This record gives sequence, structure tokens and C-alpha cells, in this order.
Amino acid sequence: MPAAVDRLRTAAATVALYRVLAAVRSAAVFGIDALDVTVEVDVVPGLPSWTIVGLASNAVREARERVTAALANAGFDVPSRRVTVNLSPADIRKDGTSFDLPIALALLAATGALDAARLEGVIAAGELGLDGAVRPIRGTLSLARAALRSGACLVIPSANGAEARLAGAVRVAGVLTLTETVIGLRTHGAKFASPPAMPPEAPGADLGDAGLDFADVAGQATAKRALEIAAAGGHNVLMMGPPGTGKTMLARRLPGILPPLSEDELLEVVAIHSVGGLIVPGTIPTRTPPFRAPHHTISLAGLIGGGPGPRPGEVSLAHRGVLFLDELLELPRHVLDAMRQPLEDGRVVIARAAHAVAYPARFQLVAAANPCKCGHALSDDGRCQCTAADIERYRTRLSGPLADRIDLHIHVGTVEVAALGAARRAEPSASIRERVVAARAIQRDRYACLAGVRSNAEAPGRWLVAHGELTTAAREMLQAACARLGVSARGFHRAVRVARTIADLAGGREVGEAEMGEALAYRGAARAAGR
Repeated sequence: MPAAVDRLRTAAATVALYRVLAAVRSAAVFGIDALDVTVEVDVVPGLPSWTIVGLASNAVREARERVTAALANAGFDVPSRRVTVNLSPADIRKDGTSFDLPIALALLAATGALDAARLEGVIAAGELGLDGAVRPIRGTLSLARAALRSGACLVIPSANGAEARLAGAVRVAGVLTLTETVIGLRTHGAKFASPPAMPPEAPGADLGDAGLDFADVAGQATAKRALEIAAAGGHNVLMMGPPGTGKTMLARRLPGILPPLSEDELLEVVAIHSVGGLIVPGTIPTRTPPFRAPHHTISLAGLIGGGPGPRPGEVSLAHRGVLFLDELLELPRHVLDAMRQPLEDGRVVIARAAHAVAYPARFQLVAAANPCKCGHALSDDGRCQCTAADIERYRTRLSGPLADRIDLHIHVGTVEVAALGAARRAEPSASIRERVVAARAIQRDRYACLAGVRSNAEAPGRWLVAHGELTTAAREMLQAACARLGVSARGFHRAVRVARTIADLAGGREVGEAEMGEALAYRGAARAAGR
């Protein structure tokens, strides 16, 4: 018996002698936040094999092939042993290809090709090509924020360096190849990164496409006025009218009159777009608010978010910008109604069995729709052949609760031929934008005491009723109109917000009858159109 115990002890000591364990820090993007992940690699004698554990997705498990090929092509020895990779904590799902680089570095440390002490104070992330190149990844800004909080050196692909430095004075080492990374760590360790530097200055707003100007839109004075109000206060708009009246043309010119993103808003937008894979590596995003225009065949997951991962949907990719839904009533009703909560809360929560992910979704909805299936129900030429039942059935695709969350309902009619042939151009976007920026500045000062509120559309209804400078006549008009039209409590407060924006555009301190009457007219248009 003692001899058997001695043999077991000898065998255990032999295994311990050949067992090598190394670890390096990395991070997993969860929503738009980065959670610390420790990549551990254990190398022991045995049949050559690889095992990756720690709730890894298929993309992470495929790292075995990329890492082994990259190591071999970079001139490093690939151990013919049993390799176990653990991504800790093991109860958080790991997705994407950003774990290739930390796995390779930990494996080199475990085999003695890299001093493990050189990995202290380092957070590594990057995808490896088969030739050893380090390729761009998603969610770099989130990783940079995590590195900034912990004071670590962030080793990432060189193409993601500009995005990472938007986080502030974070130490970033942008690398092109695995060989460059190993040489830098061998020589400098955590001091491999460049010293803390000021983030690069994001280019100013470029007013969207320079060819899209409101001056090109003939007629449609009411629609232009409504879009100016929407831009000034961040309100939602529904344009309804026959085909070919310029609804899409008007909506695509809205970004040209929006104010540029602030520093905080820019970081929010970049974080979401980086996770969604929309950031072009090596470029600095502009301060132009995002404009998203998905096709009306979009799925529920594409609009709200979801799928493997999950990924942010269009409502989140339009955060701090515009979500334009053309042919609104062609979308399935359940897809449309899924926007009700994001429109109210400014965020999307995607729940799964094991976890829930939250994405910001403070967007401005601009929608265009035909009044019926053929599109000519509101035309004066009598071309509509739809029955009253057909028209009602078509319009009920927009539910009452969703319609109630749209502040401005406008009818876009046919443009007169004389207006189309007029030589004089309409007011350009630059002039409209000056008024919008001035109105937003007024709102920014007004809501300085309210955290997270930047525009009238975001202001709490009760606060605005108490502090929005409504005259007695305006209050009486609002109460009478709401009683007559059957406006809900939500509609009551939204009318106040729109009226406050109209007053801000005019530079007025008080909200009078004229401003309130115009705001109520936009809500009454929904009923005039049959809603």
C-alpha cells in the first residue's frame, strides 16, 4: 500500500512538472459594456488536442484553427500537447473573434516563448489572420472604457486605435501583426502602449449628403414646417399622402437641419455602431446624427435587436438620430408595435433565458405612409378604387397606442405643377438649421437641471406643464381641445412639448394660443385622416 501511494505521488509530481498555466486579461462586450474576462491556457503532456471552455460561441471555438495557423506562420512553435483554454468567468457567454490574440499570447506564455510577467497590466483583444496579421474587431470603444477604468494597457488592432482613443486618456498599443505584439511585450511589457493622449477631435457635422437640401423641395410648406419643429424638439413625425408627393424626399433632408452631436452623444453613438460593426476601421466618426432607413421587409430582430449575440437593431443604431420608416403601413403590425416601448423609454431590453441585454434607443421616428393600399385615398382626382372597409383595414395596421406616440401627423398633398416649374428655390437647409440649433440651445439651458434630458421631446410631461411657461389662454385651449378630441394623457403632454418647441423656434418665453393651436392641429390631423 505505501508503495502504491508513492507511485501516485511520483506521477502527480511528474504531471505538475510538465504542466504549464498562463493567463492574460481580455474583455467581452455585453450590450455596449465590456466585462472583464481572463483567458487561461493550460498545457500538459498528452495527445495533441485543443479544448476551449467557458461558454464560448462557435466563433470563439474556431479560434483554435486561426491561432495555430497564425503561430506557425509567424515562426512560433505550436505545442504538440493537450491544450485547454478557459474563458473566465464561465457563466457569461463569449462571442466574436476578439479572443484570438489573448489566446495566442497566453499560449506563448505557457510554452515559455513569452515571459508571463510581461502580460501583467495588459488587456488584449484582436482577431488573428492565418498569416499572423491582427485584424479589426467590434466594440473597441467599450473595451477602451474598461481599460481606462482599470488603468491597464489596451493591446488592440492598429485599425481600431482611433476609435479606442475616443474614450479619453487610455493607454493604447495598436498592433499590425502577432510578431509585432510579442516583440513589443518582450521589450516593454505594459509600457508597450503609447502614453495617455487627448482623444482625436471628431470632425464636425457635414450636414449629411451635401446634395440633399430643402431648397430642392417645391411647395409642401406645411410638411417643411412640421419637420423643422420635429428637428428643433426631437419629435416623432408621420407623413401621410399619395405616392410621389415628396414624403421620402423630405425625410432624407432632415439630417441636414439637425444640430451636431455633443461629446457625450458621439460616444454613445460610436459605442453602439462599433458593436453593430458599422464603424469603418481607421476612421474617426463625424458628429452628424445617424440616419437609418431600413426596408419595410425588415424583421422584428432587425428592427428591435436580437439574434445570436445578440446585436443592436435599427432602433438602437438610430440612437440620437433619425429612424426613417418608409411605407410604414407595409410593416407587419407586430413589428410596428414592438417600437412602442423604445419610443417611450429610450432603450431596448433583449431578454434571453440566461441574461438580458440593454441597448440605448433614444431615436426620432420619421415615418411615411400611403393612406390606402393603392395610395390615392386622400387625392382629389378620384383615382382611389379602395372600399371604405379596405381603407380602414389598411390604416389599422398602425395601432392606436403607436399613433399616440407620434407627435406630428401631417398630410402631404400633391404639388401644383406651377410650383414644380418655378425658377425660385425654396429656403435652404442652412437657414432652417440655424433656427433649429438656436432652439436646441434654449432647451439645453432649460433642462440643465434635469439629468439625461436634452430636448423638449425628452422632458417629463408634468415638469413641462408646471415650468413650461404656458399662458392661461393656452392651458384653457389645451383642456378644451383634449376634451373635444378625446386626447389621452400621453397626447396631452405631447401637445405641450410640441407647443413649447414652436415657442422656442420663435424665441418666445411663453407658450400662447398660437403655439398651442398649431401643436393641436398636428394631433388633430391624425383624426382628419381617419385615425
